[in-house]
Amino acid sequence: MEAPGDSTQRAATRSLPVVMLLGAVTGLAVALLAVGFVTAVFRLNDLLLISPRSRMMAVEGTWVVVATVVVPTAGGLVVGLLHHLIVEHRPHGPPEVIAAVQTRRGRLPARPGVLSALSALVALGSGASVGQYGPLVHLGGTFGSLAARLTGGGRSVDSIAIACGVAAAIATAFKAPIAGILFAHEVVLRHYALRAFAPVAAAAVVGFVVEGVAFERPALFYVESAQVAHAWEYGVFLLVGVGGAVVATVYMTAIRWASRLGARVPVPRILRPALAGAALGLAALWLPEILGIGAVTLRFATIEGAFGAPELVAILLAKILATAVCLGLGFSGGVFSPALVVGTLFGALCGIAVDGVTGGDHATMVVYAVCGMVAVTAPVIGAPLAMLLIVFELTGSYPLTIAALASVAVANPLAARLFGASLFDTQLRERGLDLSAGRDRAVLQGESVHRHVSEDCVRVSPQAVPATVRDELGRSGRSEAFLVDEAGRYHGTVTLARLEAIRGDDGVETVSALVDRAYPALAGDASLWAAVHALQTQAGEALPVVTRGDRRFLGVVHETAITRAYLGTLEAIRDEEHAAR
Repeated sequence: MEAPGDSTQRAATRSLPVVMLLGAVTGLAVALLAVGFVTAVFRLNDLLLISPRSRMMAVEGTWVVVATVVVPTAGGLVVGLLHHLIVEHRPHGPPEVIAAVQTRRGRLPARPGVLSALSALVALGSGASVGQYGPLVHLGGTFGSLAARLTGGGRSVDSIAIACGVAAAIATAFKAPIAGILFAHEVVLRHYALRAFAPVAAAAVVGFVVEGVAFERPALFYVESAQVAHAWEYGVFLLVGVGGAVVATVYMTAIRWASRLGARVPVPRILRPALAGAALGLAALWLPEILGIGAVTLRFATIEGAFGAPELVAILLAKILATAVCLGLGFSGGVFSPALVVGTLFGALCGIAVDGVTGGDHATMVVYAVCGMVAVTAPVIGAPLAMLLIVFELTGSYPLTIAALASVAVANPLAARLFGASLFDTQLRERGLDLSAGRDRAVLQGESVHRHVSEDCVRVSPQAVPATVRDELGRSGRSEAFLVDEAGRYHGTVTLARLEAIRGDDGVETVSALVDRAYPALAGDASLWAAVHALQTQAGEALPVVTRGDRRFLGVVHETAITRAYLGTLEAIRDEEHAAR
């Protein structure tokens, strides 16, 4: 006899090849998009005199000065216009990708996805101090979502396809397929179901292969020697992790506060990116290293003697401020690349400090630079394991990876206590989606209570006589009545227990005097999570649902309906994470 779950399991097995094919196709398309995106950014940087190489080769120095100010300002104008075409008037990014998967909505709209990618391309091409990996992650997730819709997959397939796009984007951008796989699972999916792992791995591998064939780029950083000279240095790496957590907290806090202050700037929203571009350009006249993603700055910071300590401090502080201003005033872009630069600069500073104490008898500068890079970046994106694998895949150095492990082991938990799990999770929490309490809460927060509203309840006039209402409740088998006037406005709830308590008391003329003031009411647009929370504070059969403002009575949501929805959510999440669907 067939077990109850056998048919479901066979259906999942039959669909696995289809999902694998979807992953591979998504990986191929996203890899080509990522290669095109990054190539376009580099070409624009060279053409517009943003890259260090183009600035050095420029024949006329006056053009460099003019371009330094004019290009970011003009780029900001274009970005503002593009954002005006998005409903929220802001770019979409990794938080939207995470939210789509964690709430099981599985839908990333194509229009804002394309506009956000285009605005990020303009921002990066014109030298804004923002990152390229965030836009690539969102672009990959958007294409995965589109591919899932075209194939008609269910919710779990939608989430897997989004993760495939993310993995391909990271694998292509960093030449690190294993890190891409882990990033998709660690940051986006947040589970390791086999049914998701296989297509995500296929997407990452395809992305890596395409990148190797179509795109030749210099390494993220140079590693000539990455040996740790003394065992005591691992204690220093732990201290680098402590400092990295503090720097990451400062970096994330600066971005957070800049976003809040930027919203108050008395300049039309459409012009704010141009204002940021002008400020960035003026600052770059004295410190051009803050322009763009800072790949060259990062690379040089890992080389012994390339920068002195005062230069490192100045660039580090300026990069944090420039990134905060650009993102706070509306430039489109990510936080990943600037965090890599800031972390590398911080690590190089730690290397110089150790050099001053030991007289040069220590690990090479690149070891400290990479430890700082990982210690700052991993808390920002909430992906310590993916960051470690990026280091290992880029360098192939086991000693360097272990040194970075020592730093990130301290940095992530400390930064989580100082700021939060990641900048992405904090941004989602400020938008009303708190992932810290588990995925079930995230899903319930994304589902409206309105679809569970029922009219199966006892409605009475606020002027009704208590005895009449008590009799009506007895006939209906209900334990509470909802007071609604002739205009349909809700006035409160009266319970059968309260009516029984005043039986024989002729002093109470209408039930409006017996209203339970502590009885909660839900707004029509409230989430199912709000309903679950309300039930924890009030024992009853149902909760009234009303409109905001005029409190027009819409009906009730029964405790049994809320319980069924909650249990159904838990079952759907369990099935998805354990590959039963």
